[in-house]
Amino acid sequence: MSDIIITDKQLSASAYTAVINAPIETIDIAEWLFSLPEAEYQRCCAPDHISAGATFTDDGRRMSINVEMIGQTLMVQHYVAEIATPTLCKMVSTSDAFTPNGRTRVQVIWTLSAKKIDEATCEYTNSVVAHPTRAFLDFIDKHGMPFADAADARQRDGGDHNSRETPLFAASIERRALARIAAKAA
Repeated sequence: MSDIIITDKQLSASAYTAVINAPIETIDIAEWLFSLPEAEYQRCCAPDHISAGATFTDDGRRMSINVEMIGQTLMVQHYVAEIATPTLCKMVSTSDAFTPNGRTRVQVIWTLSAKKIDEATCEYTNSVVAHPTRAFLDFIDKHGMPFADAADARQRDGGDHNSRETPLFAASIERRALARIAAKAA
């Protein structure tokens, strides 16, 4: 399959926010993401989230592997960290998409960020942008699907998924931050 990313075309883009009731200094999105237990990942968007794990690329960059359903498509995400800090993770994946019509690939950029609201709270943003690969464009052409129709479906399904996982990710990050505070106090 061709992994040439078509950056001037966008399949979908969505960003949702949720409040985290913990000080920004206690938030560590990178630590949370790369040590997230599989069961916690599954709870963050049941039944869509199937499995997750952390690993490394051959050259040592951190990776998050996520398996999830987006609409009727089983996605295997191979997210490589371009940025991994306590308040910002930019993850980029050339993802396998197993659709009812067969397998193809898309690029997904997942950005997780937190910004301070006040001394006790911060705002979590979960942003997901998808671009087609050359293989994806060939795939939809072979199946007679116009790009606009494919993009509409991905926008609908991806946006729905993101809207449901964002508050659950924020709550999970909050629990991790509050546990860190409790451990320091003990």
